[in-house]
Amino acid sequence: MTALAGTGTGTLTRLALRRDRLTLPVWALVTGGLVASGPGSLGGLYDTAAARAELAASMTANSSMRSLYGPVFSDSLGGLVAWRFGTFGAVLAAVASLIVVVRHTREEEETGRQELLSAGAVGRRAPLTSALLAALALNAAVALLVFAGLAGQGAAGALALALAIGGTGMVFATVAALAAQFTESARLAKGIAGGALGLAFVLRAAGDSGDASGGSALTWLSPVGWAENVRAYGEERWWVLALIAAAVAAQTALAYGLAARRDVGASFLATRPGPAAGRLATAGALALRLQRGALLGWGAGFLLGGLVFGGMAEGAADLVGDNEKAREIFERMGGQAALTDAFLATMVSLFGMLAALYAVGAVLRAHTEETSGRAEPLLAGSLGRLRWAAGHLVPAFGGAALILLAAGLGLALGFGGSYGPVLGAALAQLPAVWTLAGVATLLWGALPRAAGAGWAAAGLCLALGWIGPALNLPQAVLNVSPFAHLPKLPGPEPTWTPLLALTALAAALTAAGLAGLRRRDLQV
Repeated sequence: MTALAGTGTGTLTRLALRRDRLTLPVWALVTGGLVASGPGSLGGLYDTAAARAELAASMTANSSMRSLYGPVFSDSLGGLVAWRFGTFGAVLAAVASLIVVVRHTREEEETGRQELLSAGAVGRRAPLTSALLAALALNAAVALLVFAGLAGQGAAGALALALAIGGTGMVFATVAALAAQFTESARLAKGIAGGALGLAFVLRAAGDSGDASGGSALTWLSPVGWAENVRAYGEERWWVLALIAAAVAAQTALAYGLAARRDVGASFLATRPGPAAGRLATAGALALRLQRGALLGWGAGFLLGGLVFGGMAEGAADLVGDNEKAREIFERMGGQAALTDAFLATMVSLFGMLAALYAVGAVLRAHTEETSGRAEPLLAGSLGRLRWAAGHLVPAFGGAALILLAAGLGLALGFGGSYGPVLGAALAQLPAVWTLAGVATLLWGALPRAAGAGWAAAGLCLALGWIGPALNLPQAVLNVSPFAHLPKLPGPEPTWTPLLALTALAAALTAAGLAGLRRRDLQV
């Protein structure tokens, strides 16, 4: 019976890898490349043992920096790379892993494709197994890139960090596998798994903020904290990897047990049917209802993040000290000579790039409604395509403005400064956010099979904006991102020309996408 339950695993795994033949390599290169680039970027900034020791001491003594990156366990170059990039590498691996698993489990069931496959020679465990194997392939590739990039700093430390990052990815791959059993919606499954990841990061941050040794009980409650406590390049704790492996094994076994007890397409938390009249009587109201949970979640996260980063703004000058190269990075990202303004501008820019991910996801929700077949009954009546599409685009474009306002409000409250300049700086990110949302609209409307490339465009801009200045990439490369053309605020008076040009470009891209939607057949 067990052997029959796994029938078709190889075929489904090959199908999953083929479908993600572009996405998986990009995620692996971005995540592994981010960590592997660490020796080059940090080695140029802190090129002497004394400079590295001073950085390690100052970062360990700063509770705000510990909450963001964790404590420093070694002042070697490898130890600083593990400190600076280890946590974010683990988070990126976790995000990629949960997306992959939900895509090949709950999303397949939601669209009905899994039911068609299950009508053939496919065992009950095969879909979940193939999804986890795809996630394993992704995390193995990330681990290999990390190890290859850091082996020159010490093979033992490189192996420890590679396994910690890849292991964290698998922990959240199995969290996603569990989430997929409890909800009928792929979007909600991603939200549950993403919420678990956010909670893990907050627990680790809270624990590290109060304990410079990484030994806080809150840190140990977090899988992200486990990765930190492997202590790569700092007297490695190999036994922590056994804790990660045990969590993966336990969650996998539980996911298999739950999957065996439900029908294809069903879930343990059934979706409650909503009313078909009143506030949901129009296409726009229905779209807003579908997007409401994501909008509230992003808004709350941006407000909280703004409060945290705003509280760190006053200490920005102390964080870089007299290191001119570190000051250069802040000024390249923030664009102002005053480090406090540069720090706030950097954080506003980061929130803008993250808001682009929300906007792209909200636009592509309409694509999901189309491919799942739910849009066709709506459009079979008197509802026009443009009205239906507008119902999804309004929460995407307008919601981006709301969550950026939440981030600006959080920054202003945390910083304790004037609200006008900070809120204005947050809203100045909108033209670039809307441009990427326009790209997603164009792809969905004119090239629906390539709609997923909207995520790639947003991810590329995030990588260029966050990692590019630290790697000292040429300005011509950075200019690929629309965020590179925005005025760096708060600071002097803004330059309105790029804001207006990007807004016009966003409008043109959106109009072209809607024109394409009107002319093509629905994709189901």
